[in-house]
Amino acid sequence: MQGSGDKGPFGPGSPGYGPGGDDEDRDETTAPPAAGTGPEAPPPPPAGDPPAPLWSAPKNAEPPPPPPGPQSPAPGGPQSPAPGPQSPQGAPPPPPTGPQAPPPAAPGYGGPVPPGGWHQPAPAFQLPGGVTLASWGSRVGAALLDGLILTVGLIVLILVIVLAAAISDVLGIIVGIVLGLFILAVYVGYGGYFMSREGEHNGQTPGKQIVGIRVIRDAGVPFDFGHGLLREFVVKILLFGWVGGFFFSIPTLLDVLWPLWDDQDRALHDMIVSTHVVRS
Repeated sequence: MQGSGDKGPFGPGSPGYGPGGDDEDRDETTAPPAAGTGPEAPPPPPAGDPPAPLWSAPKNAEPPPPPPGPQSPAPGGPQSPAPGPQSPQGAPPPPPTGPQAPPPAAPGYGGPVPPGGWHQPAPAFQLPGGVTLASWGSRVGAALLDGLILTVGLIVLILVIVLAAAISDVLGIIVGIVLGLFILAVYVGYGGYFMSREGEHNGQTPGKQIVGIRVIRDAGVPFDFGHGLLREFVVKILLFGWVGGFFFSIPTLLDVLWPLWDDQDRALHDMIVSTHVVRS
């Protein structure tokens, strides 16, 4: 055993002796190497260059085949031209450029066109043989006579109601209600009833019959009660009479005067219901 003055493995001055000796040795061993003394890190790649691939083909690998498309001619001889651009799959073929025969016409109906239909123009109206149009004066005279007949009948019925009321109040009320409904029915159905008569008086009211004129339909068929009611009450009285009165009776006046300048002597109500007034 050596003395205390010798420097043994555990004496003063030996590494690890005394407090902090291990720490100093550890600092010397674990301290990072000085700059330029240890292995240097590889420099970073320059900015803008793509990173190096993680995998590269071996040196003895075959190169990939060239992409399809027009190829440059190889030396040694002429090459066939590259195929032109192809149309996408499913696209229709381009139309032929040369003269082509027209396609055959589709089979259709080649028979006569059936009568009627909105696509056919309405035939022009022609008066029956030996028939002439009625004058404007005769039409006005017939309208005045029909109005006079209705007025006289209305006065007679009012007198009957007054006489019944003079006898008894109850009787006057009953007679007034009955005759009032009768007057309304006559006023509405006067023209339709008389114009729907059969035979030579078809299309005539009593006033037209007196002056010798009649109304004919452009369709060539006789009047029935419905068409007579439409012309004489709905169009003439209700439309041009009552409704026209709200417009200062201007539509009523135009309807009456229209035959004066119409080439077929028609009033406005004649144009609406497709009728002509002729001499009987």
